Amino acid sequence: MYRPLELFIGLRYTGAKRRNRFVSFISLISIAGIGLGVMALITVLSVMNGFERELRERILGMVAHATVQGVASPLEEWSGLRQELLEHPRVLGAAPYISGEVMMTRGGAVSGTMIRGILPEQEATVSRVLEHVRDEAADRLEPGTYRIILGSALARMLGVREGDRVTVVTPEARATVAGIVPRVRRFEVAGTFHIGMYEYDRGLALMHLEDAATIMRMEEGVTGLRLEFDELMAAPWLARELALTMDGNYQVRDWTREHANFFRAVQTEKTVMFVILTLIITVAAFNIVSTLVMVVNEKRADIAILRTLGATPGSVMRIFVIQGAIIGIFGTLLGTVAGVALALNVETIVPGIESLFGTQFLPEDVYYISDLPSDLQVRDVVRISGVALVLSLLATLYPAWRAARTEPAEALRYE
Repeated sequence: MYRPLELFIGLRYTGAKRRNRFVSFISLISIAGIGLGVMALITVLSVMNGFERELRERILGMVAHATVQGVASPLEEWSGLRQELLEHPRVLGAAPYISGEVMMTRGGAVSGTMIRGILPEQEATVSRVLEHVRDEAADRLEPGTYRIILGSALARMLGVREGDRVTVVTPEARATVAGIVPRVRRFEVAGTFHIGMYEYDRGLALMHLEDAATIMRMEEGVTGLRLEFDELMAAPWLARELALTMDGNYQVRDWTREHANFFRAVQTEKTVMFVILTLIITVAAFNIVSTLVMVVNEKRADIAILRTLGATPGSVMRIFVIQGAIIGIFGTLLGTVAGVALALNVETIVPGIESLFGTQFLPEDVYYISDLPSDLQVRDVVRISGVALVLSLLATLYPAWRAARTEPAEALRYE
């Protein structure tokens, strides 16, 4: 018995005779089940990779790799400290900032807002927020002009656009002859920015560092320094290294203190989704078991004749392993092609469906990211296809073993 003959018989058994089309139908269901599972896994993991990429780019484009702050007071003498930090070979940028919570009003619209005072020329070295500012509004942030750049969603909520004025109310009050009154300053809207994350587009405003110092009464101090390193993932230990070289009057925090949970959550969800969707492939693999069991029962006489002609149990076993492997290979190939095609076009397909039905799957006021990104990675495709093939081959072992144990005399007794 030669292996090409085993392959020929296995291919022949994959189809079914007219008297038993049910076996062929079960084979098609198995192929469709494996294909559906592979397609769903590739698409879902690609979308989750896309979410992880967008979170990383958008969040870390807004926050610094690390910040240096005073322990219990504003950071004084920050200019000399900035030059000292820039001397570190792995620090690419350092920029001062002032942050605080204020209330912003325009007519009858009121919103709590986080303001950030920046030096535009230095802020560009530590974040990407100025890349999203429209109409070069950052160039109009000059000290003493009291201009402000609003997030796009915040500007819509307040009903303002470039050239309008908003009122900024700070939480600190001042005593006057009329009593305690809040500190108020009018600002001109210089422009807007759009990050694509509702948290920032709705709740952040930018102004010049000196204007922020005036309304927050920081004088010559700043809230801290924002740093950018040459490698994002090295930020935790680089921040600790910098903290050890500085005295105890400074506090160094890296980005993982605040945002690492986002990425851990995404990674956990990816693992859970992989396990859950792999169950679809496992169910389809059980269909392969049932298909081969029925084929073995139908072909008992054929198996007995092959055995009497000299076929070994191993040859018989390989025939049915080949048959099950064919089902698994076709299902995996079908699912891989469909999954890759869907993952590469999901960013186009989903907006089309939203436009067709007049709905939005990811409202921007609910989700961090309002579109559906996709990032197809080769290693995910290889891993998913490999899992599908392995499960398909494992599903063939028991029916093939049963076929190999068929006794010729018993099988031919009633033929």
